[in-house]
Amino acid sequence: MEWIIIGVLAVFIIAIVILNIKIVPQSKAYVIERLGTYSATWQTGLHVKIPFIERIAKQVSLKEQVVDFPPQPVITKDNVTMQIDTIVFFQITDPKLFAYGVERPISAIENLTATTLRNIIGEMELDHTLTSRDIINAKIRGILDEATDPWGIKVNRVELKNILPPKEIQDAMEKQMKAERQRREAILTAEGEKASKILVAEGQKESMILSAEAEKQSAILAAEAIREAKIIEAEGEAEAIRKVEEARAQAIGLINDANPGQGYLTLKSLEAFEAAADGQATKLIIPSDLQGIAGLAASAKEILDK
Repeated sequence: MEWIIIGVLAVFIIAIVILNIKIVPQSKAYVIERLGTYSATWQTGLHVKIPFIERIAKQVSLKEQVVDFPPQPVITKDNVTMQIDTIVFFQITDPKLFAYGVERPISAIENLTATTLRNIIGEMELDHTLTSRDIINAKIRGILDEATDPWGIKVNRVELKNILPPKEIQDAMEKQMKAERQRREAILTAEGEKASKILVAEGQKESMILSAEAEKQSAILAAEAIREAKIIEAEGEAEAIRKVEEARAQAIGLINDANPGQGYLTLKSLEAFEAAADGQATKLIIPSDLQGIAGLAASAKEILDK
């Protein structure tokens, strides 16, 4: 009988020991209390709990967690009420503070996020709110991170998921956006037409310039051709005159070599006078020695008669 009792006790003790062997998985932490007082924080690995004295007060996940809070009504500086829902990314860094720092920490983060969001949006106008998500996210994250430090929570990131203005504001914004798009379209169309006209005008200008340049070059070439022709003609005339003068000089030289008499010279003078008086001239200039020439002619006639 005693052996049975001892065996039962041994089995009971072994079962209790086995039941109090705990394995903490990865990214987990156990907060242990001993007789109702915080004793230790178990990290990943094998641990043995003292039966009936120690207990696992809280199992804490050390992974980064995401909480999507429902839309919160906020009022902007220009008195526009809109709905904004946020997403908070946080991580537990101290399991002890998380277990004993605040009751219902997720609810505390939600309320803190809502009040912080109202304070920030209350200082901004609607247009600024819609275009300043990054600024709002950074401000909320900074305030939440500082406020949750005593709770063993680190807020890594805050994102505004949706910003929903009232229906009438949305309609007005859509009309404004439509008008803005139409204005931009009109501006682009006008700029395109302007650019097209400028290109056409520049093309016409270039065409006229090229035409004028062509006419100029043509006139220059024509003038140069005329000049060259005149130069060649003048050179020909000069050459002809030079040839005539050379022939005349040669003839004069031959006459001088023949030593012509006074009678020959007188006859040449008469021939020249005859050529001058051939009926084409309207005025005649008679030489002063015409009588001498007539006398010479009479003498020559008598000699010929004899």
